Amino acid sequence: MAELRFSALREVFNRDPVKVTTPSKIVSEYFGENVFDLQKMEHYLSKEAYKVVKRAINEGKSLNRQEADQVATGLKAWAIGKGVTHYTHWFHPLTDGTAEKHDGFIEVGDNGQIVENFSGEVLVQSEPDASSFPSGGIRNTFEARGYTAWDVSSPVFIVGTTLCIPTIFVSYTGEALDYKAPLLKALSELDRAAVEVCQYFDKDVNKVIGTLGIEQEYFLIDEALYYARPDLMLAERTLMGHQSSKDQQLSDHYFGSIPERVMSFMEDFECESYKLGIPVKTRHNEVAPNQFECAPIFEEVNLAVDHNQLLMDIMKRVARKHKFRVLFHEKPFAGINGSGKHNNWSMATNTGVNLLSPGKNPKTNLQFLTFLVNVIKAVNDNNEVLRASVMNESNSYRLGGHEAPPTIISVFVGTYLTNMLENIARKVTDRKMTPAQKTELKLGIGKIPEILLDNTDRNRTSPFAFTGNRFEFRAVGSSANCSASMIVLNAAVAHQLTQFKKDVDLIIIKKGRNKDEAIFQVLKKYILESERVLFEGDGYSKEWHQEAQERGLSNIVSVPESISRYLTEKSRDVLIGTGIFTDKELESRVEVEYEKFTKKVQIEARVLGDLAINHIVPTAIRYMTSLLDNVKSLKEVFNDIEFERLAGARKEVIVTISDHISNIKKLVNEMIEERKKANVIEGSYKMALAYENNVKPYLEEIRTHIDKLELIVDNEIWPLPKYRELLFTR
Repeated sequence: MAELRFSALREVFNRDPVKVTTPSKIVSEYFGENVFDLQKMEHYLSKEAYKVVKRAINEGKSLNRQEADQVATGLKAWAIGKGVTHYTHWFHPLTDGTAEKHDGFIEVGDNGQIVENFSGEVLVQSEPDASSFPSGGIRNTFEARGYTAWDVSSPVFIVGTTLCIPTIFVSYTGEALDYKAPLLKALSELDRAAVEVCQYFDKDVNKVIGTLGIEQEYFLIDEALYYARPDLMLAERTLMGHQSSKDQQLSDHYFGSIPERVMSFMEDFECESYKLGIPVKTRHNEVAPNQFECAPIFEEVNLAVDHNQLLMDIMKRVARKHKFRVLFHEKPFAGINGSGKHNNWSMATNTGVNLLSPGKNPKTNLQFLTFLVNVIKAVNDNNEVLRASVMNESNSYRLGGHEAPPTIISVFVGTYLTNMLENIARKVTDRKMTPAQKTELKLGIGKIPEILLDNTDRNRTSPFAFTGNRFEFRAVGSSANCSASMIVLNAAVAHQLTQFKKDVDLIIIKKGRNKDEAIFQVLKKYILESERVLFEGDGYSKEWHQEAQERGLSNIVSVPESISRYLTEKSRDVLIGTGIFTDKELESRVEVEYEKFTKKVQIEARVLGDLAINHIVPTAIRYMTSLLDNVKSLKEVFNDIEFERLAGARKEVIVTISDHISNIKKLVNEMIEERKKANVIEGSYKMALAYENNVKPYLEEIRTHIDKLELIVDNEIWPLPKYRELLFTR
């Protein structure tokens, strides 16, 4: 193993950057060339078919068989013209990755010859085998059939020689087995609820879409070093490794000059992204060594999620060409920054208005405050299920440290907006407002745009921060499918806006107040009810943890306990009451999350146990034996007095190594026994809790002894690449 480590290091030092062959034209000339967008549809489809697809995209309507056949004919002509030979229904199962099964266009014609064929029936629906995808007990193993159905709102694209059709994925009995189906329902519900509220301010609004910009953080590791670390290969994080003497203390990597090899990789994956219509705009070094970030321009939520899933796949494929491996795990290295996937979320109308951006007059600012306060109220009321939507085994290592937000879900809006909300809560009364009170409030909110220009900032310790014209949900993990958090957030906001409309209308009808007064009264009520979730300070401080508890905000660090909050009465009201899930679908997803958590901890425990007993312990014994031989040699050469003087330190090291070896073997055996006990527990929740409470703690205990040995054992025989090599070798 030690030879493998040094061989890997030699290989890295001999690497040259891969030369990137980019199109000899500017990005705008080849952007989206592998996407069947509206421009290509207009060229390849009949006028009738083009209108049908455009209507389906804009209105969310499905296509009948004849219409689908027309679209399929034009789509096939475009695809074959670009060298495509296969097609696939591309979907998002509950594995956090994507799935695809490729079928050729070829069929046997009447005369026995091969012909290319692609029908509307195949375009719109397919029947992939669903037996091995997570379902949480929603179907039996022998019920293998599943259905994929075309998501017309997300454009078809080409990867290599395969035409990829974005689809939803459902069981034979109709339950959703993916992330996309409930996400589309949540976005539809947000559209409905937000339009009703917008009608108070602008009768021309008939459509509201959720918008999303996903900042993607990641690490790059040379593939030779990656292959020399079985824990990275199998568990996607380092289960052992002492901190490097220098890592991110100086922040000298952050926004620094991008290394040549890394830049070559970035240029390559950006080029591939542009061809697929992914608007990647930003790239830079992140805080930790070998950590980087890319970010696209904002898009509609569903498309942004599709593009992010596709982007991660592109990055992995391109990285292999450059002899890199991309690490999307939230905490691949202990003691330094982990990686998040910051979700910058807002809402936009068909009239071009960002509902979370202050306007130019009191009327549009009242609309802004209405949506701002309702989002805050939604986060306050759905605090625990929002945390559940981002909580999983890998993200649990990241949350709460090294610039990642804590597991306490709070909202940061900045000092000025906090004061503005307090001002509304203080001045608005249940009685009819005087003209002077109305004028004072309107003058106050009229100043919002100019004040916010210089008075909003990012609180890096806040899980949910307002940043001027959007909220940044910072708690989402870098490996996650953003649909999980976006389903909950959009459903919660939609549920809240529906309630807001009811409350305002009730005041208008029962108390005879005008619209603005009714809105102000409801906003005051919501602000007072949501005060506990607003926090401007340091989310890491012990004082905040104590204060949050006093405010009634929970801080659940246990992954299974957090996931269980999907099933509270409040969560069910939001997720089932709005039609996003059925009872069966929601409960099955929770089962899937319990199982994923258990299996990931199980894998980590197995990998660590194997490395500890088969690699680390033998290496430590080998070094200890060499020290014992050295002590014996000293005994033969020197007298007793000189021997004691010379051998004392060596004997201390031998004892220390022996103690660490004994502790490692003892702890590994105990961990194995705890796994055996957990594996026979009935019920996925109880089993997950057993892995959380009784197995997972051993990972850190065993690691501590291994990391101590790393500092003692001869560097020449240590079997695994060390942090200083993994993080600083490019």
